[in-house]
Amino acid sequence: MKIKAAVLNKTGAERPYAVSKPLSIEEVELDLPGYGEVLVKIRAAGLCHSDLSTINGVRPRPTPMAMGHEASGTVEELGPGVTDLKKGDHVVLTFVPSCGHCLPCAEGRPALCEPGAAANGAGTLLSGSRRLHRNGTDIHHHLGCSAFAEYATVSRRSLVKVDPELAFDEAALFGCAVLTGVGAVLNTAKVSPGSTVAVVGLGGVGLCSILGAVVAGARKIVAVDLFDDKLELARSLGATDTFNASDPDCITKLREATKGGVEYAFELAGSVKAMELAYKITARGGTTVTAGLPPAADTIPIPQVNLVAEERTVKGSYIGTCVPVRDLPRYVALYQQGRLPVDKLVSGRLKLEGINAAFDLLSEGKAVRQVIMF
Repeated sequence: MKIKAAVLNKTGAERPYAVSKPLSIEEVELDLPGYGEVLVKIRAAGLCHSDLSTINGVRPRPTPMAMGHEASGTVEELGPGVTDLKKGDHVVLTFVPSCGHCLPCAEGRPALCEPGAAANGAGTLLSGSRRLHRNGTDIHHHLGCSAFAEYATVSRRSLVKVDPELAFDEAALFGCAVLTGVGAVLNTAKVSPGSTVAVVGLGGVGLCSILGAVVAGARKIVAVDLFDDKLELARSLGATDTFNASDPDCITKLREATKGGVEYAFELAGSVKAMELAYKITARGGTTVTAGLPPAADTIPIPQVNLVAEERTVKGSYIGTCVPVRDLPRYVALYQQGRLPVDKLVSGRLKLEGINAAFDLLSEGKAVRQVIMF
């Protein structure tokens, strides 16, 4: 079938993207689903820094690639072997398909699925197939989703069925921002009630971590960012204290305000500077969690003696250490109860044709979560 999709033909385009147009809106061919696959009509897709890091070349991916990984939609057609969904079901796409059989999956850690990671790196679906084509040439899939498009053929393992009462633009955010940000707090760090928390980097994922800290019952929630408007938004979502990272005394002031640092610090900006800040504001015996995705070659200097003498913990978190089929419905239920106000993160809605200019806003830190509506 013929569909319209946003295709990245080459990475590293110069900004502004509204001029260079790294994403080309093209008519491409999409195969109907094969065994274990599903055709989804995309209804909404969020713009995420993980998309941006592919566009600017920070995280290299094979091209040409049909972009987009945070989305919601409805089931249009089922491939052979898919019996637990029906046409019209509302679904959220998740960006690591889990095979269910490898060792990480068997241990309850589907975010680390080995076949899923291999497929994502190769730009294929979990089956190893590419279902997108242009003029007889294959187009790669972005994280098994390629959701900046009217339709997507994906692995059944990339989908979670959701309550049809959930609005599509809000549902889309649960596939990446919510799973990653809330999950980092509840699953990776296991923040306990009464704890002190700091979140460094207030994009969509970072603000979801603020929401997660509220749900976890943290008594002090410190928000850190370079933009005052994001700090103000964080306060409206439950942050008790805010600090601008551009202040040269930010670390000193924060440690004084928290009497020696926080028990849990989360780095969500994907930069070495942010990680160093998060580590320095973590208290003795505390835990520093990073879920940001910096350039692959970036490294951080950590005094090894501190890890021992202060019993520090440094942890990575991918997709919030979530089991999507378990956690995503739970987070949706919390939202529907008014305890996880994800809707407040939607900073704009747009058409597919406005995607390049929208990525300019994201790269400049002027947007939290923009959502393409189909």
